[in-house]
Order: sequence, then structure tokens, then C-alpha cells
Amino acid sequence: MKAFKAYDVRGIWGEDLNEDIVYRIGYFLPEVLKTDTILVGRDMRLSSDAMFQALTRGITDRGVNVDSIGLCTTPMVYFATARHQYGGSVMITASHNPSNYNGLKVTRAGAAPVGYDKGLNIVEQYVESEKQTIPTEKKGIVRNIDIRNEYLTFMRQYLVEDLNMNIAVDCSNGMSALLIKDLLGDKPYYINDTADGHFPGHEPNPLESDNQTQLKQLVIEKHSDVGLLFDGDADRITFVDEKGQFVSPDLIIALLGHYFFEERHEKGIVLQDIRTSRAVKNYLKKYNVQTEIWKVGRAFAVDKLRELDGCYGGELAGHYYFRDFFYSDSGILAALIVLRILNKFKKEGRTLSQIVCKISKNLYNSGEINFKIEKKQEAMEAVLNYFMDSDFEYDFNKFLRLLDFDGYRIDYTQYWLNIRPSNTEPYLRFIAEASTEGILRAIVTKTTEIIEEINNRY
Repeated sequence: MKAFKAYDVRGIWGEDLNEDIVYRIGYFLPEVLKTDTILVGRDMRLSSDAMFQALTRGITDRGVNVDSIGLCTTPMVYFATARHQYGGSVMITASHNPSNYNGLKVTRAGAAPVGYDKGLNIVEQYVESEKQTIPTEKKGIVRNIDIRNEYLTFMRQYLVEDLNMNIAVDCSNGMSALLIKDLLGDKPYYINDTADGHFPGHEPNPLESDNQTQLKQLVIEKHSDVGLLFDGDADRITFVDEKGQFVSPDLIIALLGHYFFEERHEKGIVLQDIRTSRAVKNYLKKYNVQTEIWKVGRAFAVDKLRELDGCYGGELAGHYYFRDFFYSDSGILAALIVLRILNKFKKEGRTLSQIVCKISKNLYNSGEINFKIEKKQEAMEAVLNYFMDSDFEYDFNKFLRLLDFDGYRIDYTQYWLNIRPSNTEPYLRFIAEASTEGILRAIVTKTTEIIEEINNRY
């Protein structure tokens, strides 16, 4: 089915998903979660109430109970699942997608993600089958529970008492609006701070430059020290510096080291995805910290961070995972920790742009470039073969390694590149980084030529 993705279930409401499909998902979920009570939360999307009714009807018809926490952020579901030892949970959300989308993020005990290869494939098989959904004699019940105050109490331990910063916040009309003022108060400048499934301010994808425009303007207009931009369900966040410049989210992984390894003096591994800048590893060397690279996406990152017992991790998409948070991701928690770090820097007369410049010095990064192409694998292989075997003008650099667990990442001494198929959208994603602008420009130009040639051939 089109809606079943690598990380979750997601699609256009009324096309890829409807009440009948969601009912069947709810009915067959216990085959994977194997628990007598499933926790359910939802965002404010226009179809979320209908999805909630269909999902919970399916679950209870199977004889399984539902504990509903109502409107919430996705990290609130992770928190409640692990903290209160639920055997499984579902968050109804389409995260950063436009308003006509919706979806389901499924977790099992400990807030461990249920991706396609960890159980969603089984649910899909049942949903697509002709197996009947016969209500049990003893149906489950739906209970409403409230974890808001408990969750806010947990978050407040990361607040700094003497926070003295000029902050701009864009909630993207998403679920961060539910909590952020309780944590930061009335002093920040807020925009799009009413949860609204129409997303009247802009679409809730913080990586798209058009969606950053309002926050950048607000930061400049209000002379803010930092801007915070949340996605629709508040599991992701991106940052804008005091100059109104977007900060590449992978660089925030390096910044977080100031809290964990300076303030808290922790030990542990830092996890990063396969697209992460070398700047992160270089910057964290001063803490004698081991960094590990792994696949993109929560379905992979959470399990890997737990396996490594890592301290924290992050992704280019703006997900940040914390051992303190049951190895799960939270945009608001990341924001509180970054504000804590920047508050200290401000006392020392340092700005976010200065710190970012120090982290990324002497490196030139393309940012993620998307190519829409049908023959993804053929294009990936062509790029791999060229940079591994050809006479590329900069191949005097020493070859370091090839990673092939999420597309391909090729590392040379003076540059690296990653090309991978998107797990959620019809794109081939490419990113490169080099020690000079000339090398970077040559890599991007050659890769574009290769992919366009594949496109034209087919």
C-alpha cells in the first residue's frame, strides 16, 4: 500500500488513507504490538479526529483498550509510552507534510519505533488481505488520561533559571504551540503560535526555505539572539542565528556537546546520520568523544542509539535524540538545551553565528539537493562508480572509506559525498562537502551531469 513507508504510515487523506483503512490498521495492530492497552495521541490536522475515531474503533473491536492523551506533540507520546511502560502507542500525525496529509507513527514498549521492517509490513499484509474484522465479544474501552503537567515538569529541568535572551519562535501552527509558552513564557516573540490544521502561516516543514522566511524576518526585526522553527508535530526543530541565517541542523549536534560534555561532564557516544558534516566530529574531538554514523530516520536512529547506549544524536533533518529522553527525539527538548548553551555564550559576548562559523570553519557544504528520478538505483550506481573508479580531477586525495548502509557515502581526505533514495518522497537525495569551494562545485556539477544523463537515457 502506498501509505506504508519505511518509518511510519503516511499519505493523502481520502486517497492513500481513509477511515476503512485506518480501522483495519487499528484492528490488526495488536498482531504486532501484543499488548492489552495501546496509548494514542493526535495532532490538530483536519482529519485527525476522524482518524482517531476509526483507529480506536478498530483497536477496541479487537478487545484491546485505548488510553488517549488527546491533542499532543509526538514526543509526548514517546515520553508517556516509556515512562508509563505501555506495550505500544500510536501518534496520529503527518509531521511536516501539507494539511491534506495524515499518518500514524507507531511505537512499541520503551518508545522503540515500529518501522516497516519491524512490524508495519505485517500490519500492511493483514490490511491488504481479505481477513475479516470481527468485533470481539468483549470490546476494549477508551480512557482519557492527562500527562501534560508531568511532561512539562520533565521538560523544565532543562530550563536555565537566568535565561536572558531575545528569542523568536515560529510554531508553524503546529503542536509546539500547545507547550512552548508554558516553558519559555511571554517574553519571546511568537508567530504562527495557534495550532491550526490549515497551516495558515506556512507549511510545517522547517527545512524548506520558503517556510523559514517569516522567522528570519522576525529575528532581524526584533534583533533576536536566535530563532526557533518547529515542525508540525514538534519532534523536529531548526534554528536561525541572530543574522537571520539558517543553521544547518547537523551542526547543532556539535553545539549540543557544550551541554553534555562541558556542563554535565558526561561520557558516551554521539550518533549522527550518514549526511552529517565532518565539522561535527572535528568539533567534538576536544571532548574525546566517539562519533558513530548510521542510517537516516527515527526507525533506525533510536534503536542504534540504544544499542550503543549513546549520550545523544542528531540528523540533518532536525531530529535530536537523547538518552535522557528514552533515546527518542524531541524538538522542544533540543530547543531548551540549545537556549541553555547560547545563554552562557551571550554572557561571554559570543553569538550563535560566531559559534557556527567556528564549528564549520574550512568546510564547504552543498546542503541536501533533491533529484526527481525514476531510476534511483541506476543513478546511485553511476555516481558511485564515477567517484570510485574514474579520473575525477580531484582524485589525488586519499580514499578513506565507503559506507553503503543508506545509499552510498564516499569519503576522501578533501571531500565526501552521500547519495541516497528518500524513504518518504520520490527523490534521490545528494549532499557533498569539501575543503574548497572549487572541489565542491566540481562534485555537484559532475553528479548533476551523471543523474541528468540517466534521466535522459530512460
